[in-house]
Parts: sequence; structure tokens; C-alpha cells
Amino acid sequence: MIQSSIPQSVAIWLTGLPASGKSAIAAALKPKLDALGLRVEVLESDALRQVLTPAPTYSRDERDLFYRALAFFGSRLVAQGVTVIFDATANRRAYRDFARRLISNFIEVAVECPLEVCMERDKKGTYKKGLARESATVPGLQDAYEAPLTPELRIDSTATAPEAAADKILTLLRERQAI
Repeated sequence: MIQSSIPQSVAIWLTGLPASGKSAIAAALKPKLDALGLRVEVLESDALRQVLTPAPTYSRDERDLFYRALAFFGSRLVAQGVTVIFDATANRRAYRDFARRLISNFIEVAVECPLEVCMERDKKGTYKKGLARESATVPGLQDAYEAPLTPELRIDSTATAPEAAADKILTLLRERQAI
């Protein structure tokens, strides 16, 4: 049997309300995966949105297209042996379910944090704009956030530091022999 030269790869989707701690966890997780010798790419929604929708409206149609593209990009990377960390709210379950259908080795991590805490943490001003009606589609305010029903892992970001959250994800990946 010929062994593939492409190492095991996995997609890890960090989902949660804006400012719930997804980016901090992704930043803590990536170097840990790098240290294992994995090729790792973080697909951060704000960075990709600047390319795909440089003047975002966050309309339902735009979000549908954006998250389909994000999932597709991630699936292509995973197919090439790259471990992908999705750092993206993906406020509708359908977005994450679409990614799961595209990527067989898929882990959904619910980054849980009360809305009030997210609003206090919000450095980008997302919630401030929503409350001032400068934005009409903030997940958790005007637009629903559909939390995962059965994620592979739940992390309470009010009780778990990003480094510890990254360690929990690594433990899960090892238990599932995903890395």
C-alpha cells in the first residue's frame, strides 16, 4: 500500500458571538499545532471579508455567499493536508453544517460567553455600532446567533483562558486521533 505524503489534517471551527474569545483561542492554538509539525492556516473572517466583501453589508445573501466561500476555501486547504482553524462567528448553524458536509475531519468548538461580557470585551465596536443603529445585523443583537446543538467541544471563555482552551482542543484532537 502506498502511503500518502499528505499528513492528517483537520478543520476546527471556532464559533461564538462576536468578542466571545474566538480570535484569542485561535492565536493560542495555532503555535501549538505548528509545534506538532502540522501545516496550519487560520481563516479569520474579518481578514477574508476584506478581500471578498470589502464594503460588507452583512445582509443575509452576502453572509450566505461569504460563509459558503469560507467553507470551500477551508475544504480545499484540508484536502491538501493543511489543518484549518476557522475563526468566524458563522451565526447560522447552516453555515457550519455546510462546512461539515464539505470536510470529513471537522471539529466544531462552541466558544460560549454571555452577550453582556462580549459587549464589555468588544474592542472593534461591533456592539456599539449595533446599539447606535449604525449596523442592523449584529449577531446576538439584531440578528440571531444559532449556537451549536452538538458541538464536539464547548468552551466557556469566561472561565477558561485562551491557552487552556487551546489545550482542551488539542486533547480532543488527540482523543479523536485527528492529529
